[in-house]
Amino acid sequence: MLDEDGYFGEKIAAAYDDDEAEMFRPEAVTPAVDLLAGLAADGSALELGIGTGRIALPLAARGVPVHGIDMSRAMVARLRAKPGGDTVGVTIGDFATTKVDGRFTVAYLVFNTINNLTTQDAQVDCFLNAAAHLAPGGCFVVEVGVPELRRLPPGQSAVPFRITPTAWAFDTYDPATQAMSSNYVTIVDGRAEHSWLPFRYVWPAELDLMARIAGLRLRDRWEDWNGAPFTGESTRHVSVWEKPLS
Repeated sequence: MLDEDGYFGEKIAAAYDDDEAEMFRPEAVTPAVDLLAGLAADGSALELGIGTGRIALPLAARGVPVHGIDMSRAMVARLRAKPGGDTVGVTIGDFATTKVDGRFTVAYLVFNTINNLTTQDAQVDCFLNAAAHLAPGGCFVVEVGVPELRRLPPGQSAVPFRITPTAWAFDTYDPATQAMSSNYVTIVDGRAEHSWLPFRYVWPAELDLMARIAGLRLRDRWEDWNGAPFTGESTRHVSVWEKPLS
């Protein structure tokens, strides 16, 4: 959602944790932190798109040094205000290209954040940037949905995903460009307010090719953080690519 403060500006940051409350529940957070902590081992972690610290803060609480990159000062301000927020280093910038000091044993992008990069070139740059920050043997982890194009009948471009008496939310898809957007319509004081967020959807095989361009190789792919098998019916995946030792 874009607002007057820009991409993930103050208006969005102020409501983000409440709007995405389900993603902050222990059953959503703990399996991700378990996996990332295991991959980090005795090293450190780099989060691309660290946001308000949903994953970074509990990961840091496990004793894993975490550094994050994020373009939104408003989102990072929320992270800083939380307990433990002063222990996580953050660099403000575009996570597809911004460089930070050090080498990491794991870098990660969660909750569809790779789709926030709205061109294929930017997504490729992100893989290259992640690989450049990894130590040999380190891993890059991405959690992202599988495009739901099978739900689109001929001539339709929108898929609803939330409907209440006062709010509607739907995704739109353009199969020709892989552009998509999430749209939110909310009734406030009897008036409809619309906000939206642009994305670029990406297929698992396309991500594998981006990883190959960056010198990474697929190590694991599951349906979720708990390790359920990824199948043709899966609606999302957690993929792990590894940087060769030499």
